[in-house]
Amino acid sequence: MRQGAKRQSARCLRKHLTEAEQLLWFRLRRRQLPGHRFRRQAPVGPYIVDFLCVESRLVIEVDGAQHGTDLDSIRDAWLRANGYHVLRFWNNDVVARMDLVLMAIVDALAETSPLRPAGTFPRKREKETTRNLCRGKRK
Repeated sequence: MRQGAKRQSARCLRKHLTEAEQLLWFRLRRRQLPGHRFRRQAPVGPYIVDFLCVESRLVIEVDGAQHGTDLDSIRDAWLRANGYHVLRFWNNDVVARMDLVLMAIVDALAETSPLRPAGTFPRKREKETTRNLCRGKRK
């Protein structure tokens, strides 16, 4: 699928979330899980995933009856091979057991998160000023 077509498809999917996806998105959006930002229906490689935390490389899939096929296992294998951790939940689990689903997501975020504490940023690299770059070229 071409990049533009995939982006258009993701936009359409965002507008038509299932009930379970809507409920989970309500709990994931706006950094409600400590400091983790999620995207919904996000393009990742050749796929569009239900929810993605880029910083933790965590993919969350909410599946209905049509899932659980060989295509899902191929997709999961590709995502794992490219450094993503994949969590899958059934629609009825998200609707009926939201607290358990959120606990599983928080546990996965703790395992996949970078080691630096929330709210801290990596050190800035020293900028090479144009003066330093030009010194060697001046005669």
